[in-house]
Amino acid sequence: QVQLVESGGESVQAGGSLRLSCAASGRPYRINTMGWFRQAPGKEREFVAAISWSGGMTYYGDSVKGRFTISKDNTNDTGYLQMNSLKFEDTAVYYCASSTRGATVPSDGNWYDFWGQGTQVTVSS
Repeated sequence: QVQLVESGGESVQAGGSLRLSCAASGRPYRINTMGWFRQAPGKEREFVAAISWSGGMTYYGDSVKGRFTISKDNTNDTGYLQMNSLKFEDTAVYYCASSTRGATVPSDGNWYDFWGQGTQVTVSS
């Protein structure tokens, strides 16, 4: 089992920045990939970014490329999502997820085993 706890979500004005954190506990050594997804009211869940836990390869959704950066700190089993140039349409609940599978499709939420409770990001225009 892997437990994930997100933090860092808050209200911010458009153009601002936020950094989300995802602290993993339990058996974090089982993590193969950590991803971030978001869901806005009335919309489907959207892939934001993912990172391979050992090699550090990164993946991004088209809507956040060039603005968001995913990273990790294996020493404290924490993943991060740095969000810059925030837009109103970035408003959503952001979820951290981890996959313990040997092969993962990073953008597909069905490949992830464990999910955090979510953290709200609100961007005002």
